[in-house]
Amino acid sequence: MSIDFPYPLLKTQQLKTEINRLSGVGLPFLFIINYKATAGYVIPKGELDSQFIRFQTETEYQQNKKETKHLLNWQTHPIPLKNYQLKFNYVQEQIHRGNSFLINLTQPTDVQTNLSLFDLYNLGSAKYKLWLNRMFTVLSPETFVKIRDGVISSFPMKGTIDAALPNAESVILADPKEKAEHATIVDLIRNDLSLVAEQVEVKRYRYIDSLFTNKGNLLQVSSEITGRLPVNYLERLGDILFSLLPAGSISGAPKPKTMEIIEQAEGYERGFYTGIWGWFDGENLDSAVMIRFIEQQGDQLVFKSGGGITSQSELKKEYEELIQKVYVPLH
Repeated sequence: MSIDFPYPLLKTQQLKTEINRLSGVGLPFLFIINYKATAGYVIPKGELDSQFIRFQTETEYQQNKKETKHLLNWQTHPIPLKNYQLKFNYVQEQIHRGNSFLINLTQPTDVQTNLSLFDLYNLGSAKYKLWLNRMFTVLSPETFVKIRDGVISSFPMKGTIDAALPNAESVILADPKEKAEHATIVDLIRNDLSLVAEQVEVKRYRYIDSLFTNKGNLLQVSSEITGRLPVNYLERLGDILFSLLPAGSISGAPKPKTMEIIEQAEGYERGFYTGIWGWFDGENLDSAVMIRFIEQQGDQLVFKSGGGITSQSELKKEYEELIQKVYVPLH
């Protein structure tokens, strides 16, 4: 007999209040917030139950890297190109009207596999891993924000390419569309951090990470942006986090209008996909954007993925990127 998920789903103000309370007194906790920042969970360390929830941050990932030899069966059933084209055309129309500069368009893909959500969590290799029993598994490569000693850092990811392509690194770094998309996101994140921090600067711009997946190796482009928080930031940690939501890399610019366009174009609920989760250890915070996201819907597993659309985007390339991102990261 199954047992219901034991943690209450909190609304926005409850989430802010509880995060502020726990961080203000230095108590460790896990937090999980949905894409629209309207609901989520805050779970103190002493109440975590491994029957229902497991997670791993980047620190543990670096310590526990291991080879995965498991044979993965993986079949995907993405949205047909003609259906995706309707959504893509609507997004392009909104961009050409000047309503947005960048729109992150995502879609759900049914997947068939020999592994359960828990298997995928155990066998997947990612900087940030999260499993909620009978709900979803996240295997995310993307940091949302880190906070250490009063310095807040963000690492937006924009730009993915098959590492096996000739001169893959040079190709993606020189691509005009990728350049423009990444510049837009870096500017957006820099503005976001300026709402909560001072001395905001871009520390690293468009550096390359390698990702190892069941579909081959990928290269991912990221940047690092930092700022200094006010002295009393631990008393306001919930307010600070919500000031930055949703993450710019998975919404677009400008955020409010772009979110309206996303709602109209996508035609499905993202839910927790592209929300954030993180761990506060009593002093410092580490958090992730919930991408590489596999959800349980009845008996069906659904993988949600997408990419940024700009005025320079090409239909088939964006469609291929959506499909390319439906993968399990493995060593």
